[in-house]
Amino acid sequence: MNDVMIEAKGVTKNFGDLQVLKGIDLMIPQGSVTCIIGPSGSGKSTFLRCINQLESLDGGYIVVQGEPVGVKIKNARLHTKSHAESAKMRENIGMVFQGFNLFPHMTVLQNICEAPIRVKRQNPKTVRDRARVLLDRVGLSAKADAYPSSLSGGQQQRVAIARALAMEPSLMLFDEPTSALDPELVGEVLDVMRALAQAGMTMIVVTHEIGFAREVGDHLIFMDGGGIVEQGDPRTVLKDPQHERTKQFLAKVI
Repeated sequence: MNDVMIEAKGVTKNFGDLQVLKGIDLMIPQGSVTCIIGPSGSGKSTFLRCINQLESLDGGYIVVQGEPVGVKIKNARLHTKSHAESAKMRENIGMVFQGFNLFPHMTVLQNICEAPIRVKRQNPKTVRDRARVLLDRVGLSAKADAYPSSLSGGQQQRVAIARALAMEPSLMLFDEPTSALDPELVGEVLDVMRALAQAGMTMIVVTHEIGFAREVGDHLIFMDGGGIVEQGDPRTVLKDPQHERTKQFLAKVI
């Protein structure tokens, strides 16, 4: 975990007159699990979307595995990356959203195979074989030929995780992956995420699941008002927060 996966420096993001991110500084080691908590509107999801180039930066920079996000250096000057260049970099970053975003007209297996075959131009048989391994990994090997509408929310989210893993990313971003689930289905998704963490996947998880952050996280960040208010070892921050705003937030969610 000595290699740096992500470095963010002075990251700002505006939506019109609203500044959503106000100078985010962060360094995330390879192989670590970083959990981000905070109230709605604090900028958590926007920061993830900036890492994955779904939002452009208005200030500062983000570097993923040594490669700048959204820009490239050419002739000692910064240039905006083309859509194709950004898409190529995004292939190495898996993202799981609150909504499952599965294609309803495709089977589970087809959903998982679509991007590796169409985007990476990989051999269809090789992709299908790997997809079946991933389905077994998330506990859904019997659902390969099912359609999303026949699955529970927890099952759909596990398919979404398998779909992201099919692109063989080195980084996984989770944007409140359990918030749309019924309470009894949350555990099955968190179990898959725990297994990923144990396998050494670098993960950034925006979550309200404090128990998961305490148990699995290597680093905990509390965001509010577009900035990082407090960060550190999850067990330490959750047990003995130093900032008054952190104490107020945790008093309501723990």
